[in-house]
Amino acid sequence: LTDRITLLLRDYRELEGQYDAIISVEMIEAVGAAYWPRYFQTLQDLLAPGGRIALQAITMPHDRMLATRHTYTWIQKYIFPGGFLPSVTALEQCAARHTRLHIAHRDGYGDHYAQTLRLWRERFTARDAQVADLGFDATFRRMWTFYLAYSEAGFRARYLDVQQILLQEADR
Repeated sequence: LTDRITLLLRDYRELEGQYDAIISVEMIEAVGAAYWPRYFQTLQDLLAPGGRIALQAITMPHDRMLATRHTYTWIQKYIFPGGFLPSVTALEQCAARHTRLHIAHRDGYGDHYAQTLRLWRERFTARDAQVADLGFDATFRRMWTFYLAYSEAGFRARYLDVQQILLQEADR
């Protein structure tokens, strides 16, 4: 499909132009809640009339997001500095408050993501020697194994979900 798409691996704040479709995969978690308005405004500005945005995001229930928004976790310290997991409610509210975008459809895949994380962890630990040969020390390998297991548990307990969300501009 290379003749029909443009694949850009760039910071969203550096993009220009208009696109019929935009796909953002697990980027909003790294943006940080303070920057969600600009993120959504940028998506809207880049979207051609009638276009659609596919947003994949790791989410948590809204009450848990609110309860943990001022905590500093192991994940934030070692894995995703500055990151923050949104709730679907927070995404809906931010998009509505700062743009004409709305959620037209969404699907959750948390159970499948737990399985994916289990497989990643198993494959990672099965290749421990190869990972070490790449220069990753035992501390890093244990930390990454813990991160994968910790995340898997979050999805299995339904504390986390992964949502695929279709955003469109509301009728004017």
